Amino acid sequence: MSEVRKILVIDDDRKLCGLIRDYLKPHGFEVAARHTGPEGLEEAAAGGYEAVILDVMLPGLDGFEVLKQLRQRCAMPVLMLTAMGDEADRIVGLEMGADDYLPKTFSTRELLARLRAVTRRKQAVQETKTGLPDEDLVAGGLCVNEGTHSATMEGEDLELTPLEFAILASLLRGKGRVKTREQLIDEVSQRKFDIFDRSIDVHISALRKKLGDDPKSPRFIRTVRAVGYQLVDPGR
Repeated sequence: MSEVRKILVIDDDRKLCGLIRDYLKPHGFEVAARHTGPEGLEEAAAGGYEAVILDVMLPGLDGFEVLKQLRQRCAMPVLMLTAMGDEADRIVGLEMGADDYLPKTFSTRELLARLRAVTRRKQAVQETKTGLPDEDLVAGGLCVNEGTHSATMEGEDLELTPLEFAILASLLRGKGRVKTREQLIDEVSQRKFDIFDRSIDVHISALRKKLGDDPKSPRFIRTVRAVGYQLVDPGR
């Protein structure tokens, strides 16, 4: 019998929470729900969940503040629910560390696919901690170890979300080669590529900030216009 995966839904729409619970249960997910920002944050921070489905509009604390405070405590995968077509909410959520997003008018099949993708990334991270040799990926003062799921800059720990870590490791493994947005999306998120999808760009922007990298004069991540991104070694 497969292990039941626990998911937390933070949304004040109780009917929607019930629909999500009923749909995901046959697919091996146990769903708990909280209906205010403070309650959801407390429950998520207590741990024990594979991922969080988080609405933007919440009483008490909005979803962005919940995400901000949660990211200060842990790197649990977060799938944000945003208003249909509200690109600003999606970009803000991704910049603050959300792993993926869905419009509030999502189909249940798409929800399941996105949820499986973010939990699969978490599982892959856990497996790499014991399944990969303890070898460092290095560029200048940047060091990433997939075996221990650790990243440092000049010896200082980098606090990365699971998706940011996956993107950085992918770029480091292909150091010197250009990776297209399509390749990165396919490799780290298993979602269908959309030419209007800015999620990779937003995550790259977040990585640059954490690396102290200036996009106009990059030390590590170089933009190749109309193609994708390349990790360069500042030591060469």
